[in-house]
Amino acid sequence: MAGLEDGREWAYRVDPYGFERPDDFDYASYEAFFSRYLVVLTRRAIKWSKLLKGKNSIQKSLKVKRYIRKGIPNEHRALIWMIVSGAQTNMEQNPGYYQRLLEGEKNDKLVEAIKTDMNRTFPDNVKFRRTADPCLQHTLYNVLVAYGHHNKAVGYCQGMNFIAGYLILITKNEEESFWLLDALIGRILPDYYSPAMLGLKTDQEVLGELVKMKVPAVAELMERHGVMWTLVVSRWFICLFIDILPVETVLRIWDCLFYEGSKIIFRVALTLIKQHQAFILEATNFPDICDKFKQITKGTFVTECHTFMQKIFTEPGSLSMATIDKLRETCRDKVLAQG
Repeated sequence: MAGLEDGREWAYRVDPYGFERPDDFDYASYEAFFSRYLVVLTRRAIKWSKLLKGKNSIQKSLKVKRYIRKGIPNEHRALIWMIVSGAQTNMEQNPGYYQRLLEGEKNDKLVEAIKTDMNRTFPDNVKFRRTADPCLQHTLYNVLVAYGHHNKAVGYCQGMNFIAGYLILITKNEEESFWLLDALIGRILPDYYSPAMLGLKTDQEVLGELVKMKVPAVAELMERHGVMWTLVVSRWFICLFIDILPVETVLRIWDCLFYEGSKIIFRVALTLIKQHQAFILEATNFPDICDKFKQITKGTFVTECHTFMQKIFTEPGSLSMATIDKLRETCRDKVLAQG
Protein backbone atom coordinates (compact mmCIF):
# COMPACT_ATOMS: atom_id res chain seq x y z
CA MET A 1 0.00 0.00 0.00
CA ALA A 2 2.80 2.41 0.90
CA GLY A 3 4.23 2.10 -2.62
CA LEU A 4 0.88 3.02 -4.13
CA GLU A 5 0.53 5.99 -1.81
CA ASP A 6 4.05 7.19 -2.69
CA GLY A 7 3.26 6.90 -6.40
CA ARG A 8 0.07 8.87 -6.06
CA GLU A 9 1.78 11.53 -4.02
CA TRP A 10 4.51 11.79 -6.66
CA ALA A 11 1.88 12.29 -9.38
CA TYR A 12 0.52 15.17 -7.32
CA ARG A 13 3.92 16.84 -6.94
CA VAL A 14 3.21 18.86 -10.08
CA ASP A 15 -0.23 20.40 -10.57
CA PRO A 16 -2.09 20.30 -13.93
CA TYR A 17 -0.54 23.65 -14.92
CA GLY A 18 3.05 22.52 -14.34
CA PHE A 19 3.62 24.11 -10.91
CA GLU A 20 5.52 22.02 -8.37
CA ARG A 21 3.72 21.70 -5.09
CA PRO A 22 5.61 23.01 -2.04
CA ASP A 23 7.13 20.55 0.44
CA ASP A 24 4.54 21.40 3.09
CA PHE A 25 1.61 20.91 0.68
CA ASP A 26 -1.39 19.39 2.47
CA TYR A 27 -2.35 16.60 0.05
CA ALA A 28 -5.10 15.17 2.24
CA SER A 29 -7.14 18.36 2.59
CA TYR A 30 -6.55 19.27 -1.06
CA GLU A 31 -7.82 15.87 -2.18
CA ALA A 32 -10.90 16.28 0.03
CA PHE A 33 -11.58 19.69 -1.54
CA PHE A 34 -10.89 18.56 -5.09
CA SER A 35 -13.16 15.53 -4.96
CA ARG A 36 -16.00 17.93 -4.00
CA TYR A 37 -14.97 20.49 -6.60
CA LEU A 38 -14.86 17.85 -9.31
CA VAL A 39 -18.61 17.41 -8.93
CA VAL A 40 -19.07 21.17 -9.47
CA LEU A 41 -16.71 21.17 -12.47
CA THR A 42 -18.57 18.29 -14.11
CA ARG A 43 -21.93 20.01 -13.62
CA ARG A 44 -20.61 23.31 -14.99
CA ALA A 45 -18.97 21.62 -17.99
CA ILE A 46 -22.34 20.14 -19.03
CA LYS A 47 -24.06 23.54 -18.67
CA TRP A 48 -21.34 25.30 -20.69
CA SER A 49 -21.51 22.71 -23.47
CA LYS A 50 -25.25 23.31 -23.75
CA LEU A 51 -24.71 27.08 -23.77
CA LEU A 52 -22.03 27.00 -26.48
CA LYS A 53 -23.69 24.25 -28.55
CA GLY A 54 -20.38 23.60 -30.32
CA LYS A 55 -20.17 27.22 -31.54
CA ASN A 56 -17.13 29.41 -31.03
CA SER A 57 -19.12 32.49 -30.12
CA ILE A 58 -21.10 33.85 -27.22
CA GLN A 59 -23.13 37.01 -26.56
CA LYS A 60 -22.73 38.94 -23.31
CA SER A 61 -25.84 38.49 -21.15
CA LEU A 62 -26.89 38.15 -17.52
CA LYS A 63 -26.91 34.38 -17.98
CA VAL A 64 -23.35 34.38 -19.33
CA LYS A 65 -22.24 36.65 -16.49
CA ARG A 66 -23.80 34.24 -13.98
CA TYR A 67 -22.13 31.27 -15.67
CA ILE A 68 -18.75 33.02 -15.64
CA ARG A 69 -19.05 33.80 -11.92
CA LYS A 70 -19.57 30.08 -11.34
CA GLY A 71 -16.39 29.30 -13.27
CA ILE A 72 -15.44 28.62 -16.89
CA PRO A 73 -14.38 25.00 -17.57
CA ASN A 74 -10.71 24.88 -18.53
CA GLU A 75 -11.43 23.56 -22.03
CA HIS A 76 -13.50 26.70 -22.81
CA ARG A 77 -11.48 29.20 -20.77
CA ALA A 78 -9.24 30.62 -23.52
CA LEU A 79 -12.16 31.04 -25.93
CA ILE A 80 -14.41 32.79 -23.39
CA TRP A 81 -11.61 35.07 -22.15
CA MET A 82 -10.86 36.04 -25.76
CA ILE A 83 -14.49 36.85 -26.55
CA VAL A 84 -15.62 38.70 -23.41
CA SER A 85 -12.43 40.78 -23.12
CA GLY A 86 -12.63 42.05 -26.70
CA ALA A 87 -9.28 40.38 -27.51
CA GLN A 88 -10.87 38.15 -30.16
CA THR A 89 -12.31 41.15 -32.05
CA ASN A 90 -8.97 42.99 -31.90
CA MET A 91 -7.08 39.95 -33.16
CA GLU A 92 -9.50 39.46 -36.05
CA GLN A 93 -9.35 43.14 -36.99
CA ASN A 94 -5.53 43.13 -37.05
CA PRO A 95 -4.45 40.04 -39.01
CA GLY A 96 -0.67 39.60 -39.21
CA TYR A 97 -0.06 42.46 -36.76
CA TYR A 98 1.50 40.26 -34.06
CA GLN A 99 3.86 38.65 -36.55
CA ARG A 100 4.92 42.08 -37.86
CA LEU A 101 5.78 43.17 -34.31
CA LEU A 102 8.04 40.14 -33.90
CA GLU A 103 9.76 40.75 -37.21
CA GLY A 104 10.18 44.52 -36.78
CA GLU A 105 13.01 46.62 -35.34
CA LYS A 106 13.72 45.91 -31.67
CA ASN A 107 14.53 48.20 -28.79
CA ASP A 108 17.69 46.68 -27.28
CA LYS A 109 17.05 48.02 -23.78
CA LEU A 110 13.55 46.50 -23.73
CA VAL A 111 14.79 43.14 -25.04
CA GLU A 112 17.54 43.09 -22.38
CA ALA A 113 15.08 43.80 -19.55
CA ILE A 114 12.82 40.96 -20.71
CA LYS A 115 15.72 38.51 -21.12
CA THR A 116 16.86 39.28 -17.57
CA ASP A 117 13.48 38.23 -16.19
CA MET A 118 13.12 34.99 -18.14
CA ASN A 119 14.68 32.67 -15.54
CA ARG A 120 12.92 34.51 -12.73
CA THR A 121 9.50 33.72 -14.20
CA PHE A 122 7.91 30.72 -12.47
CA PRO A 123 11.07 28.86 -11.43
CA ASP A 124 8.66 26.40 -9.76
CA ASN A 125 6.92 25.58 -13.07
CA VAL A 126 8.34 22.64 -15.04
CA LYS A 127 6.99 24.03 -18.35
CA PHE A 128 9.08 27.21 -18.03
CA ARG A 129 12.37 25.42 -17.35
CA ARG A 130 15.05 25.70 -20.00
CA THR A 131 15.16 21.90 -20.10
CA ALA A 132 11.41 21.61 -20.89
CA ASP A 133 10.34 20.57 -24.36
CA PRO A 134 8.68 22.67 -25.59
CA CYS A 135 10.09 25.37 -23.31
CA LEU A 136 7.55 28.12 -22.68
CA GLN A 137 10.29 30.68 -22.02
CA HIS A 138 10.60 31.24 -25.76
CA THR A 139 6.85 31.85 -26.14
CA LEU A 140 6.87 34.17 -23.12
CA TYR A 141 9.81 36.13 -24.54
CA ASN A 142 7.99 36.63 -27.87
CA VAL A 143 4.74 37.79 -26.23
CA LEU A 144 6.53 40.31 -23.98
CA VAL A 145 8.81 41.67 -26.74
CA ALA A 146 5.85 42.07 -29.09
CA TYR A 147 3.79 43.79 -26.39
CA GLY A 148 6.62 46.16 -25.43
CA HIS A 149 6.83 47.34 -29.05
CA HIS A 150 3.04 47.49 -29.43
CA ASN A 151 2.55 49.62 -26.30
CA LYS A 152 5.65 51.82 -26.12
CA ALA A 153 4.22 53.90 -23.27
CA VAL A 154 4.36 50.81 -21.06
CA GLY A 155 7.23 48.88 -22.65
CA TYR A 156 7.96 46.20 -20.08
CA CYS A 157 7.74 46.14 -16.33
CA GLN A 158 8.05 43.37 -13.75
CA GLY A 159 4.76 41.64 -13.10
CA MET A 160 3.84 41.52 -16.78
CA ASN A 161 6.00 38.38 -17.15
CA PHE A 162 3.84 36.49 -14.63
CA ILE A 163 0.58 37.63 -16.20
CA ALA A 164 1.74 36.72 -19.71
CA GLY A 165 2.98 33.37 -18.35
CA TYR A 166 -0.47 32.49 -16.97
CA LEU A 167 -2.10 33.51 -20.25
CA ILE A 168 0.26 31.20 -22.15
CA LEU A 169 -0.49 28.28 -19.80
CA ILE A 170 -4.23 28.69 -20.40
CA THR A 171 -4.41 29.60 -24.10
CA LYS A 172 -1.41 27.50 -25.22
CA ASN A 173 -1.35 30.10 -28.01
CA GLU A 174 1.20 32.88 -28.44
CA GLU A 175 -0.91 35.33 -30.40
CA GLU A 176 -3.99 34.91 -28.20
CA SER A 177 -1.82 35.51 -25.13
CA PHE A 178 -0.58 38.75 -26.70
CA TRP A 179 -4.11 40.04 -27.35
CA LEU A 180 -5.32 39.05 -23.86
CA LEU A 181 -2.33 40.86 -22.35
CA ASP A 182 -3.35 43.88 -24.41
CA ALA A 183 -6.93 43.62 -23.08
CA LEU A 184 -5.67 43.53 -19.48
CA ILE A 185 -2.98 46.21 -19.67
CA GLY A 186 -4.60 48.42 -22.28
CA ARG A 187 -8.19 48.41 -21.04
CA ILE A 188 -9.04 46.42 -17.91
CA LEU A 189 -6.27 47.67 -15.60
CA PRO A 190 -6.10 51.44 -15.87
CA ASP A 191 -2.48 52.57 -15.99
CA TYR A 192 -0.98 49.89 -13.70
CA TYR A 193 2.19 49.24 -15.67
CA SER A 194 3.22 52.61 -17.09
CA PRO A 195 6.52 53.91 -15.66
CA ALA A 196 4.78 56.22 -13.16
CA MET A 197 2.29 53.45 -12.20
CA LEU A 198 -0.30 56.13 -11.46
CA GLY A 199 -3.24 53.77 -11.86
CA LEU A 200 -1.71 51.19 -9.54
CA LYS A 201 -0.92 53.75 -6.84
CA THR A 202 -4.41 55.19 -7.22
CA ASP A 203 -6.14 51.83 -6.86
CA GLN A 204 -4.18 50.98 -3.72
CA GLU A 205 -5.47 54.24 -2.22
CA VAL A 206 -8.98 53.37 -3.45
CA LEU A 207 -8.76 50.06 -1.58
CA GLY A 208 -7.72 51.98 1.53
CA GLU A 209 -10.84 54.17 1.22
CA LEU A 210 -13.07 51.14 0.65
CA VAL A 211 -11.63 49.46 3.75
CA LYS A 212 -12.40 52.65 5.72
CA MET A 213 -16.01 52.34 4.56
CA LYS A 214 -16.45 48.59 4.91
CA VAL A 215 -13.91 47.38 7.51
CA PRO A 216 -13.13 50.55 9.53
CA ALA A 217 -11.37 48.75 12.41
CA VAL A 218 -8.68 47.43 10.03
CA ALA A 219 -8.27 50.87 8.41
CA GLU A 220 -7.82 52.38 11.86
CA LEU A 221 -5.20 49.74 12.79
CA MET A 222 -3.22 50.45 9.60
CA GLU A 223 -3.32 54.17 10.29
CA ARG A 224 -2.35 53.81 13.94
CA HIS A 225 0.78 51.83 13.04
CA GLY A 226 1.62 53.89 9.96
CA VAL A 227 1.36 50.95 7.54
CA MET A 228 0.83 52.12 3.97
CA TRP A 229 -1.47 49.98 1.83
CA THR A 230 1.17 49.66 -0.87
CA LEU A 231 3.34 47.63 1.53
CA VAL A 232 0.78 44.88 2.00
CA VAL A 233 -1.26 44.79 -1.21
CA SER A 234 0.90 46.04 -4.10
CA ARG A 235 1.59 42.49 -5.34
CA TRP A 236 -2.13 41.66 -5.24
CA PHE A 237 -2.65 44.36 -7.85
CA ILE A 238 0.55 44.04 -9.90
CA CYS A 239 0.41 40.24 -10.21
CA LEU A 240 -3.40 39.91 -10.10
CA PHE A 241 -3.03 37.42 -7.23
CA ILE A 242 -0.52 35.16 -9.06
CA ASP A 243 1.81 33.46 -6.53
CA ILE A 244 -0.42 34.87 -3.80
CA LEU A 245 -3.55 32.73 -4.10
CA PRO A 246 -3.78 29.12 -5.37
CA VAL A 247 -3.74 28.72 -9.18
CA GLU A 248 -7.32 27.47 -9.47
CA THR A 249 -8.57 30.42 -7.39
CA VAL A 250 -6.58 32.92 -9.49
CA LEU A 251 -8.09 31.51 -12.69
CA ARG A 252 -11.61 31.81 -11.26
CA ILE A 253 -10.87 35.45 -10.34
CA TRP A 254 -9.58 36.10 -13.87
CA ASP A 255 -12.75 34.58 -15.37
CA CYS A 256 -14.67 37.44 -13.75
CA LEU A 257 -11.93 40.03 -14.31
CA PHE A 258 -12.12 39.61 -18.10
CA TYR A 259 -15.91 39.97 -18.05
CA GLU A 260 -16.55 42.49 -15.27
CA GLY A 261 -13.36 44.51 -15.17
CA SER A 262 -11.06 45.80 -12.44
CA LYS A 263 -13.65 46.08 -9.67
CA ILE A 264 -13.23 42.31 -9.19
CA ILE A 265 -9.77 43.01 -7.72
CA PHE A 266 -11.37 45.18 -5.03
CA ARG A 267 -14.00 42.51 -4.32
CA VAL A 268 -11.29 39.89 -3.76
CA ALA A 269 -9.14 42.20 -1.62
CA LEU A 270 -12.09 43.31 0.54
CA THR A 271 -13.23 39.70 1.02
CA LEU A 272 -9.76 38.62 2.19
CA ILE A 273 -9.60 41.53 4.64
CA LYS A 274 -13.19 41.32 5.90
CA GLN A 275 -13.15 37.55 6.34
CA HIS A 276 -9.95 37.75 8.42
CA GLN A 277 -10.74 40.98 10.26
CA ALA A 278 -10.44 39.47 13.78
CA PHE A 279 -7.13 37.81 12.87
CA ILE A 280 -5.67 41.04 11.41
CA LEU A 281 -6.78 43.01 14.47
CA GLU A 282 -4.66 40.74 16.72
CA ALA A 283 -1.59 42.50 15.25
CA THR A 284 0.16 44.79 17.71
CA ASN A 285 2.92 46.32 15.59
CA PHE A 286 4.09 47.16 12.06
CA PRO A 287 5.85 43.84 11.14
CA ASP A 288 3.01 41.92 12.74
CA ILE A 289 0.47 43.59 10.42
CA CYS A 290 2.60 42.81 7.35
CA ASP A 291 2.84 39.18 8.48
CA LYS A 292 -0.93 38.89 8.99
CA PHE A 293 -1.52 40.09 5.42
CA LYS A 294 0.78 37.30 4.18
CA GLN A 295 -1.13 34.73 6.24
CA ILE A 296 -4.63 35.67 5.04
CA THR A 297 -3.85 34.56 1.49
CA LYS A 298 -3.21 30.97 2.63
CA GLY A 299 -5.33 28.11 3.93
CA THR A 300 -8.63 26.42 3.12
CA PHE A 301 -10.63 29.66 2.72
CA VAL A 302 -8.72 30.55 -0.44
CA THR A 303 -8.18 26.97 -1.65
CA GLU A 304 -11.91 26.26 -1.73
CA CYS A 305 -12.21 28.40 -4.85
CA HIS A 306 -15.91 27.80 -5.51
CA THR A 307 -17.11 29.01 -2.11
CA PHE A 308 -14.47 31.74 -2.15
CA MET A 309 -15.89 33.10 -5.41
CA GLN A 310 -19.41 33.08 -3.97
CA LYS A 311 -18.07 35.05 -1.01
CA ILE A 312 -16.49 37.82 -3.12
CA PHE A 313 -19.95 38.72 -4.43
CA THR A 314 -21.63 38.75 -1.00
CA GLU A 315 -19.03 39.59 1.66
CA PRO A 316 -18.03 43.13 0.52
CA GLY A 317 -21.66 44.20 -0.05
CA SER A 318 -22.59 46.48 -2.92
CA LEU A 319 -19.69 47.89 -4.91
CA SER A 320 -20.64 49.86 -7.98
CA MET A 321 -18.31 51.02 -10.72
CA ALA A 322 -19.64 54.55 -10.06
CA THR A 323 -18.32 54.39 -6.47
CA ILE A 324 -14.93 53.16 -7.68
CA ASP A 325 -14.72 55.82 -10.41
CA LYS A 326 -15.51 58.57 -7.89
CA LEU A 327 -12.90 57.25 -5.45
CA ARG A 328 -10.37 56.92 -8.28
CA GLU A 329 -10.82 60.58 -9.11
CA THR A 330 -10.12 61.83 -5.58
CA CYS A 331 -7.35 59.29 -4.95
CA ARG A 332 -5.60 60.09 -8.24
CA ASP A 333 -5.51 63.77 -7.26
CA LYS A 334 -4.08 62.81 -3.87
CA VAL A 335 -1.35 60.62 -5.47
CA LEU A 336 -0.46 63.39 -7.94
CA ALA A 337 -0.26 65.93 -5.12
CA GLN A 338 2.16 63.66 -3.23
CA GLY A 339 4.15 63.62 -6.48
